[in-house]
Amino acid sequence: DAKHLVPNKMRDFFCTINLDQEEVFRTQVVEKSLSPYFGEEFYFEIPRTFQWLSFYIYDKSVLQKDLRIGKVSIKKEDLCNYTGKENWFMLQPVDSNSEVQGKVHLELKLNELITDNGSVCQQLVVHIKECHGLPLINGQNCDPYATVSLVGPSRNDQKKTKVKKKTSNPQFNETFYFEVTRSSSYTKKSQFQVEEEDIEKLEVRVDLWNNGNLVQDVFLGEIKVPVKVLKNDSFQAWYLLQPRENGNKSSKTDDLGSLRLNICYTEDCVLPSEYYASLRNLLLKSSDVQPISASAAYILSEVCRDKYDAVLPLVRLLLHHHKLVPFVAAVAELDLKDTQEANTIFRGNSLATRCVDEMMKIVGKHYLKVTLKPVIDEVCESPKPCEIDPIKLREGDNVEINMENLRYYVDKVFREIVRSSISCPTLMCDVFYSLRHLAAKRFPNDPHVQYSAVSSFVFLRFFAVAVVSPHTFHLRPHHPDAQTSRTLTLISKAIQTLGSWGSLTKSKLSSFKETFMCEFFKTFQEEKFTESVKKFLDDVSSTESKEPSGVSEPVHLKEGEMYKRAQGRTRIGKKNFKKRWFCLTTREFTYHKQQDKEPIFTIPIKNILAVEKLDESSFNKKNMFQVLHGEKPLYIQANNCVEASEWIEALCRVTRCNQKRLSFYHPSAFLNGNWLCCKATVENTEGCARCTADVPADTQIEIDGDRETERIYSLFTINRSKLQKLEEACGSIAVYQGPPKEPDDYSNFTIEDSVATFHTLQQIMDIVEKLNESHEKYQKKRSSSAKYGSE
Repeated sequence: DAKHLVPNKMRDFFCTINLDQEEVFRTQVVEKSLSPYFGEEFYFEIPRTFQWLSFYIYDKSVLQKDLRIGKVSIKKEDLCNYTGKENWFMLQPVDSNSEVQGKVHLELKLNELITDNGSVCQQLVVHIKECHGLPLINGQNCDPYATVSLVGPSRNDQKKTKVKKKTSNPQFNETFYFEVTRSSSYTKKSQFQVEEEDIEKLEVRVDLWNNGNLVQDVFLGEIKVPVKVLKNDSFQAWYLLQPRENGNKSSKTDDLGSLRLNICYTEDCVLPSEYYASLRNLLLKSSDVQPISASAAYILSEVCRDKYDAVLPLVRLLLHHHKLVPFVAAVAELDLKDTQEANTIFRGNSLATRCVDEMMKIVGKHYLKVTLKPVIDEVCESPKPCEIDPIKLREGDNVEINMENLRYYVDKVFREIVRSSISCPTLMCDVFYSLRHLAAKRFPNDPHVQYSAVSSFVFLRFFAVAVVSPHTFHLRPHHPDAQTSRTLTLISKAIQTLGSWGSLTKSKLSSFKETFMCEFFKTFQEEKFTESVKKFLDDVSSTESKEPSGVSEPVHLKEGEMYKRAQGRTRIGKKNFKKRWFCLTTREFTYHKQQDKEPIFTIPIKNILAVEKLDESSFNKKNMFQVLHGEKPLYIQANNCVEASEWIEALCRVTRCNQKRLSFYHPSAFLNGNWLCCKATVENTEGCARCTADVPADTQIEIDGDRETERIYSLFTINRSKLQKLEEACGSIAVYQGPPKEPDDYSNFTIEDSVATFHTLQQIMDIVEKLNESHEKYQKKRSSSAKYGSE
């Protein structure tokens, strides 16, 4: 949210998230507010290098261009200082001199020249090769040029490159020569040396500009290199473009307002796979360790301040190597030892419940969309009043009609859920099967516990949570408005209750905190509801294979506006790019002239042969990808790098089972009679590069095991002091034979077998130490090979 925004009157505001100058996300518009609450979450992989993560607040305008009120820019290196906590940031003014992105490739050299009369002078050679990643100007590739200057206290020699048209990656390849010092007699010095005072004050400055033609040129960034770093060497490097030093020179910045952000940023340096073999093997055998509390995976959760930090990489790693089910069963059994009453089973935030939650989020994404997306879309797009709390009723509302509306939605959601067992992923069924049998074993005299063990996850922690927060589970693009959120909350409460096996008896109705919910549920006292829940829970906790009973309706997976290259030609023979609405379902990939219109072009999912990035050089356009099918490739331009990455991932995931997937493709386009990548002249010739998505069709497609192991190593490193405390605790327990002591620092740890836990801890410490050494060697190697100004 933001507060005290200018101008000091009620306006319509929205916020954008930018990687450098590239907008990657935009919130909904909050109308008529000075302190807008956005309440939106965005999670994304960063698909390219960047310098700044920025947030811009805009004043929405109907007739004119939206006005940028201010921004918060955080340098990549500083993101770790703000991660994991809420911070208020003062908005800074937006200044054209500070809005930069991209990098420039330079070669610099000092030459010693002897003139015709025998005197010596020093010459600086600046070869500006190319730039990469310059920003778009008004949504289009820029027309860049560079000025190259040699600047000193009393000189400013400036030269200029040619203008390159419509490109964000211009190839300049121009060389400029500058005289560094005045000539001196060659006979006086056997070897020319630049005077110390002169060299200290000279610098090379390269400024990038967009040629404005009839309007003012736009500054794109600059770099400065002191001549003293060259000495008599020649070297080349990539330099990140920087803002001007006088950028953001506004005297007052505290009157623009402030923005509250919660940022979670992680960055890992992933080494080659063989470096992680020891740690990976130690983690993967966790489910075989007796007791489970002495395993490396369990110890990881014990030493992390927030269990969630450990759970995310741990679940993904175990899932990737098919070891998740036995591990969840082992930690759930430990959980059940401490559970005294059957009605509180799996209600806490233990390692077992966190692991199952995370597994359902990863594995159940598609399952949620298949089951809930159509009905959630109906609730959000055609909302009916559903408020049944007398205190919150609006004037003119009828509680009986609202109750009917709510009942209609609840019935529909409930019906979709209990019919969905056929779509429940096998892995989820396997986990539920284990939990059900463990619960029945722990409480043999309670006939309902085997159902509540499963319903506490699939209803309470999966479906009910997805209903109340559809944007978090990608069922909706944005956070719903206040009234829709309230409707979804009431539906979610009802689903939780209906899903709790045995909760529909008369004795349970009196336990509702709200009287109005008690009244609402009196209409649900039918045997068929409890029987439906029971049958559904039986189905999703069964290990029997399920066959689909018929052709299911296609599920909408992703949609949005992008640009596609025309398939045909215009009257003058030119192919152009047109804005279209794209829609991806489990059955087909289509584009339409506008949203909700009939499709112009349809590609059945089974016909898609590959989905790959397209080289920018093909059409001088950024963020392009290609969909290869039976006919000519479909070339598409996304609006930003994150959107392009997400579309490619979604298309790859839905087509990964296709029988005729290609192994090779052309990374560039076929233009003017040949492929730009390999120069082949036959259009249907086999590709010249291997497809990146040529992988097996299973849940592991999105998981990088080495990356998750690196994250776990980082967590062990951060929490090294706690590992040592746990080691001390094991030593104390093993040595001390007296009566039980008072609780101390060690009482927070679960130590069932101090000897086994101590042995695992020593293994962890040894492995972490070796990985530390490997990382240090890598960093030294990287530092020694880096040149001044390089990334």
